[in-house]
Amino acid sequence: MHLTLTRPDDFHLHLRDGAALADLVPPVAARFARALVMPNLAPPVTTTAAARAYRDRILAATESDFEPLMTLYLTEDTAPDEIDRAREAGFIHAVKLYPAGATTHSSAGVRDVAATHGVLERMRERGMILAIHGEVADPALDPYAREPRFIETVLAPLTERFPGLKIVLEHVSTRVAVDFVRDAGPNVAATITAHHLLYSRRIQFEGGLSPHHFCRPMLQTESDREALIAAATGGEPTFFLGSDSAPHPRARKECARAAAGIYTGYAALELYAEAFAEAGALDRLEDFASRFGADFYGLPRNTGRVALEEAPWEAPGEYPLGSEAVVPLRAGERLRFRLTA
Repeated sequence: MHLTLTRPDDFHLHLRDGAALADLVPPVAARFARALVMPNLAPPVTTTAAARAYRDRILAATESDFEPLMTLYLTEDTAPDEIDRAREAGFIHAVKLYPAGATTHSSAGVRDVAATHGVLERMRERGMILAIHGEVADPALDPYAREPRFIETVLAPLTERFPGLKIVLEHVSTRVAVDFVRDAGPNVAATITAHHLLYSRRIQFEGGLSPHHFCRPMLQTESDREALIAAATGGEPTFFLGSDSAPHPRARKECARAAAGIYTGYAALELYAEAFAEAGALDRLEDFASRFGADFYGLPRNTGRVALEEAPWEAPGEYPLGSEAVVPLRAGERLRFRLTA
C-alpha cells in the first residue's frame, strides 16, 4: 500500500536545544513542513528576542525548507506589551501555558491563572493563540485525574471569561477532554499524539514498569483511547496532529525517577498512519495531519507532498541525542509504515 499526503504540520513538538538540535530537527523536517516548537527550555523562552534566537538555532540545524513556528512561555510576569512584540515579529504563533510543576521544565509556569488575565485579554485582542498543557499540578490528586480536574477548575472558567480567545488544549488524553472540546465551540481545539492513539495505560506495566511509555499527561484507559481515536478519525476540524515528541537521554528515563516524555519524532507520521490504519480511517489522515491544524492557526495549507508505504521495518534501539542517546517509542519493534519521499 502506498499513501501520499499533503505535507503535514506538527502542532506540538519539543526540539530541545544545543547539540541535540542536529539530531532532532532533520527527521522532523523530512516529514513535516512546519512544527509548533515548545518553549520549555532551561531557561524558558519568555521573550520575542529569545524566541528569535532559538528559531535561528533550529534553522541552522537543517538544510530543508522546514519552518519552526515559535511559542512564548507564559509566566505571571509576562507583560501585555510582549504579546504585541510577538505578534509583530510574525514568527510567533502561540503562547504556552504550563501550570507550575505539571511537567518538564514547568517550574516557571503559572500558579494563579488570574494573574495572567491582562495578558490573555491582549492575546484575545491581537488574535494570538493560547496553547495549554491541561493538567493541574496538585500532588494530592490521582495523577490520572489531572486533566479532567484542570478542565473543570481552570479551562471551563477561562473559556467563559475569554470567549473570543482561541485555545488549543494540547495532547488530550481523556474522553472528558474530547467531550469538552466538542462542546466548547470553534475557538477551542485540541491536539492528539500518536502514542495516545496507539496505547492505553496498560502498556506501561506489561512485562514490568516501562519508563519509555511514561509521559504527561499519562496514557489513560482503553475507553479514553477509543474516544481519542474517534475524535482524530472523525473528520472534526477542531482535532489535529500534535506529536508531543519529547526526547530525554536514556539516563533520564532508565533511572529511579524517570522523566516524563516519549520520543516519536523519528517516525511520527508513520506512527499516526498506523493508528489510522488500525481504525480503518487512512482516508481521514490527511485532514487531521495536513489541513485542520493549519486552518485553526490561520496558516496557508502546505502544497508539497510526502509519501508513505506499507513496508514493515524495525526501529533502532536508540538514536543519538547530542553526546547522549534517546530510546524511541517502539525501540526494537516493527513499524507498519515507512517514509519513502
